[in-house]
Amino acid sequence: MPTTTGTTTTPTTTNVVKSATQSLLTSLKTGSGVDTASLVTSLVQAQFAQKTAALTAQADTLTAQVSAAGSLKSTMSNFSTALATLVKSGSLTTQPTSSNGSVLGATALPGATLAGLSRTITVDRLASAQSVRTTNPIADRTAVIGSGTFTLEFGQASYSADSATMTAFTGDAARSLTIDVASASLDDIATAINAKKAGVTATVITDGTGGAYLSLKGATGTNQAFTLTATSDPDGTLGQFNAGLGAASTSVTSTAINAQLTVDGIKVERASNSISDLVDGVKLQLNQVSAVPVTLSSTPPTAALKQAVNDFVDTYNLAFAQIKEQTDPKTGVLRSDTAARALLTSLQGLTSSALSYGVAAGVPNSLAAVGVRTNRDGTLQVDSAALDKALTDSPDAVEAMFAYSSIGLNGLSAQLDKITTTATSVIFGLGASVTRYTAAQSSLAKQQATLTDQSDQLTQRLTQQFASMNSKISAYKATQSFLDNQIRAWNQSNN
Repeated sequence: MPTTTGTTTTPTTTNVVKSATQSLLTSLKTGSGVDTASLVTSLVQAQFAQKTAALTAQADTLTAQVSAAGSLKSTMSNFSTALATLVKSGSLTTQPTSSNGSVLGATALPGATLAGLSRTITVDRLASAQSVRTTNPIADRTAVIGSGTFTLEFGQASYSADSATMTAFTGDAARSLTIDVASASLDDIATAINAKKAGVTATVITDGTGGAYLSLKGATGTNQAFTLTATSDPDGTLGQFNAGLGAASTSVTSTAINAQLTVDGIKVERASNSISDLVDGVKLQLNQVSAVPVTLSSTPPTAALKQAVNDFVDTYNLAFAQIKEQTDPKTGVLRSDTAARALLTSLQGLTSSALSYGVAAGVPNSLAAVGVRTNRDGTLQVDSAALDKALTDSPDAVEAMFAYSSIGLNGLSAQLDKITTTATSVIFGLGASVTRYTAAQSSLAKQQATLTDQSDQLTQRLTQQFASMNSKISAYKATQSFLDNQIRAWNQSNN
């Protein structure tokens, strides 16, 4: 019987040999000479048929193995990446909820556990940054103003009642720096300040009449006040850009102050309006001042977790079916591949693997414990009633199974990533299998090339031999024809 792979029927070695032999027999045309071209072809085919069929079968098998191993690698990588993306999105973690987002925004920090979050926060003051602008316009922002040195110093400042003037400044010498300018225009001065990347941004602003002004802005927070002083000004032209105490030609447009909040009755300050170190696991965004307290609470993502479990099971079943088909003991292309079989075993153990640690007795910490059942054929199904009960009784535990772990210790995504990394490894996984099969293909190609050369050489030798034979036979036939004619002539003369 011919062997069948997919929809393609491959002749067996016996059939190929029989076909070559039959061709050889029919080429011996009794009574009409020998068709040497057909005979040579048949002889060569008969000689190499078995080796050719064997190499072709090996080549087909290797091609199928390379394709199957590559397909499994892709399937597992896509599976792992999709789950990791879902987990990192934050949609499967408890989210903080603000009662007034226009006053106070709240977002979860990576890895945060926010179950039972409850805080009352009042935004008493927003943090602001010191801003300073020159008051005298420069007619040409590109014209040379002068050369010299500025000193930029940071610290704490006090301001006038109208916040337009700095009245006191306590500098931090360790944070001061020098800015050198040479034959500098207004644009050059701004560029030199920005090049220091010290936390003060310089911008040149042109008004409607064409006059240019230098604007300086620092970072938010009380400790981010700054002064700019022309400490070396040979031409007396750089002092007009002094900012700070006693500056006559600059004006403060915004002061450096901290944000002030009241958290559960406790007064606190922060240098920024974006705060990540006040409420555990929550990033606060202060948007506006309000005397009305804002309540922070949390909402577990029950619906999203339930959908995630069902989606995981569906995707798992698709991947499992593909792996099981390729490793089938009788028909699987990768039935002898240790990496593919190990992958199947690893997946089968995933539902019972512990996905979180340090949990109390009776608290679910595996897929099996939240209603993911294994069918007889190895596929999974979700027991909806069991999952609903787990989400009701232990929502935090279910959430922990899908928690993102930056160091890959806990969580379903981390476990699947470990399985995928092992399965696709180029050292001992499917990556190594692909390398091995590809190397075997190269070796086989060399064998096929050698066989082709041998076949060509035999064809050439037999062709030469039969050509010589035909030449001799032609000569014999010519002699026979001559003798036949002579004998007929003798017989006629005797009669």
